[in-house]
Amino acid sequence: MSESSLSPSLSLLKDLALACGPPGAEGEVRKIVHREIGGHGSVQHDGLGSVIVEAEGNGPRVVLDAHMDEVGFCVQSIDEEGRIWFVPLGGWWGHVLLAQRVDILASSGRKIPGSIGCKPPHFLSPAERDKVLSLDQMYIDVGARDSEEVLSWGIKVGDPIAPRGHFEEMASPGRYCCKAFDDRVGVGVMIEAFRAALTGGASLSCQPIAVAAVQEEVGCRGAKTASHLSQPDLGIILEGTPADDLPGMPRRQAVLGQGPQIRFMDPTALSNRKLVRWTESLAEKKGIPVQIAVRKSGGTDASTTHLHGSGVPTVVIGVPARSIHTHSSMIDFEDYLNAIELVKSMVEELDSATVESFTHYDEE
Repeated sequence: MSESSLSPSLSLLKDLALACGPPGAEGEVRKIVHREIGGHGSVQHDGLGSVIVEAEGNGPRVVLDAHMDEVGFCVQSIDEEGRIWFVPLGGWWGHVLLAQRVDILASSGRKIPGSIGCKPPHFLSPAERDKVLSLDQMYIDVGARDSEEVLSWGIKVGDPIAPRGHFEEMASPGRYCCKAFDDRVGVGVMIEAFRAALTGGASLSCQPIAVAAVQEEVGCRGAKTASHLSQPDLGIILEGTPADDLPGMPRRQAVLGQGPQIRFMDPTALSNRKLVRWTESLAEKKGIPVQIAVRKSGGTDASTTHLHGSGVPTVVIGVPARSIHTHSSMIDFEDYLNAIELVKSMVEELDSATVESFTHYDEE
């Protein structure tokens, strides 16, 4: 797939997905955010590195939040033979890791390629073949002859490690596979919708604020600190949500190709009910297909955003993605485009009376 054949939206998504950005090391993604929307408002950063771009305007402060980080790892130690031992940053499952490629973001500024090491089947006992290795039994092989060679490359304890990705269109047109769609699809939706709402010619009755948050995968930390600067009156959390169109999943609420997901709840946050129904009605009016979800597990930046100050009406809009938290997640590009259109429409429709109506509890 040549760069010249990509639409601007697809080219941006590719850039975002391939950028390295494990928790606490989101710099490559932050540069893209600065490049794409830094000129559309005043730019601030919280102390952890989140980006807050505040457009000019009046009315309620509507935050579009997406997290820049992806699940990754951190160098825990280097042994005498040059193997890298690591700890996870975010939720990984051992089944998806062995023999996968990674990039170590060395303190020297170099990217050092490596592979997550494993025994070949020839050396496994029958008992070992039936078990999933725990992450503390895995290591990264960088091809080093010894620890001195590793150190000469500038790798140090504490250096971040990112999955190595490959962005590819599948045989079915419009289906794309890459790492980090959680949450680079959300960052893409945030950038595209924020920019489109500001440049589309509509007179806005709210003040949109873009937040590219850090460290979601390790506790939704950036969304919490960024809220002290963004001061949201309403939060729209943009995510790459796990698709459930899988074997053994009879009650599906996130199917590729059936539209963005509106998440009603998960264990970390209950979306504002009036806001969810308003968003659902707006999608219907605009002819945008959506899927409504109630989740028994997982969490998003809504977990900290909705608790800011005295409480913020918040909703989660997700682009369904199969196999998140792996090197090879998959999306339908039409869901991505529909999410952009939905969020843009929300920003164009929100005004003071509408936002205030979501918290008029004395009228129930």
